Amino acid sequence: MAEKKPTFEQSMARLEEIVRLLEQGDAPLEDSMALFEEGTALIKKCGTQLDKAEQKVGKLLAGPDGAPVRAPFTGEG
Repeated sequence: MAEKKPTFEQSMARLEEIVRLLEQGDAPLEDSMALFEEGTALIKKCGTQLDKAEQKVGKLLAGPDGAPVRAPFTGEG
């Protein structure tokens, strides 16, 4: 059975955990480097996911001529 990819929220939670572990400074250098590498990969993955979400929102908010329409965020549904 294929392993399920972590969600954006799960990736962010793991990234926060990695930051806490690195800030503690208790891990040996080799472990710290592995955590750092995992963290940078998660940052790239989350950034890509956010970019895709932004593009999708832009398409949904496109005006009649296809140009994006900017609307102020009110926080209301």
